[in-house]
Amino acid sequence: MPKLTDVSTIRDLCARYDFSLSKGFGQNFIVNPGVCPKIVEAAGIDKSWGVLEVGPGIGVLTRELAQRAGKVVAVEVDERLPALLQETMAGCENFRLVMGDVLKIDLASLLREEFGEMPVAVCANLPYYITSPILMRLLEEKLPIRHITVMVQKEAAERITAAPGTRLAGAISYGVYYYAEPRLLFHVQPGSFYPPPKVTSSVIQLKIRPRPAVDTPDEAGLFRLVRAAFSQRRKTAANSVASGLGVEKARVAKALEQAGLPAAVRPEQLTLEDFCALQKALEN
Repeated sequence: MPKLTDVSTIRDLCARYDFSLSKGFGQNFIVNPGVCPKIVEAAGIDKSWGVLEVGPGIGVLTRELAQRAGKVVAVEVDERLPALLQETMAGCENFRLVMGDVLKIDLASLLREEFGEMPVAVCANLPYYITSPILMRLLEEKLPIRHITVMVQKEAAERITAAPGTRLAGAISYGVYYYAEPRLLFHVQPGSFYPPPKVTSSVIQLKIRPRPAVDTPDEAGLFRLVRAAFSQRRKTAANSVASGLGVEKARVAKALEQAGLPAAVRPEQLTLEDFCALQKALEN
């Protein structure tokens, strides 16, 4: 098998299978030969592990995963890729391609049927345009996943891994922190891809917590509150929560006081515990 990180190989494959790169699917293939081994090494998998990959592309990362893991299942939405992947993944008997939208398929059933009792990791080069929805689906469904190691846009990586209560934190930061322990591992420059994107990428890892970071009787309500708070980021938490939840500002101001929080506090200054306290106060 020719090197899948070689641009001429990629062009030849694309030509033979009449495949053109799709901006709609966010397709940028890794051509730096050092990147995929580094990602898989960071994932810490071996033959005892099952791996779920989202968006295998032409199989650059997929082949590296198949060499290390016991089994690799890749979910792909682009109907043009199966024939190409049949060639690039030839000889990898522990690989299975599943066609479908990762945001719509029954992931719980898929993981149970494909991996059984194996420990499962997610490892992928995620399409930038749907990074947050994919990550939150993987986390919110409480799937039997030990950790998630993915490459995303640098700006998204910094937001996703930002600690709640810090300047870079956004709604996604709180959702991720609730379910997992996030880490930013390393950056990947645009020249490591074909075609090169206009932005730097980063590899992050989310280690799934055995239990959520805070206790709340209403998980959905907590995240509605967080999303409302960040819906108008430049405003104070009182203003954005009142607007986002459709409640009177005076009620939110009173709840902030009851929670022991400053009246003019901004959303990114609140910790996850602060949001829980505010949630409780709003319900009283």
